[in-house]
Amino acid sequence: MSDEESYELLGFDNVLLPVGDLGEAVAFYERAGFTVGFRLDEAGIALLKVGAETPGILLRAEEGLGRRPPHWPSPRVWLEVPDARAAARELAAAGIPPLDEITQGVTGWTVEIADPWGNLLGFTDYTKRPALARRG
Repeated sequence: MSDEESYELLGFDNVLLPVGDLGEAVAFYERAGFTVGFRLDEAGIALLKVGAETPGILLRAEEGLGRRPPHWPSPRVWLEVPDARAAARELAAAGIPPLDEITQGVTGWTVEIADPWGNLLGFTDYTKRPALARRG
């Protein structure tokens, strides 16, 4: 490709997650604290909002996809939260256990969960590096 024909990455559109049952997936993610931006059952999709950003997490129903444990190693979607330890407590109270103990990293804390179809999501904070955090 020449420079004239190259393309530029502008940002994320959406992150797509395959699910076996759209209704069950929407209920799971609502329990996990997500807000549904839109749901089109006839197309088998629902968009979960992520903060004030335009891109979101697009749940897409896949025929024949059953429940499964996460595959290791597996891609993960990490989302920023103000306090990952508080998120872990709220998720556990909603019946969504963490995959492992909450871990401390360079910027703060992280907790990961899996949905019933093995999609992995992490909730991470910047409590150790607040200058890097989003402003809410």
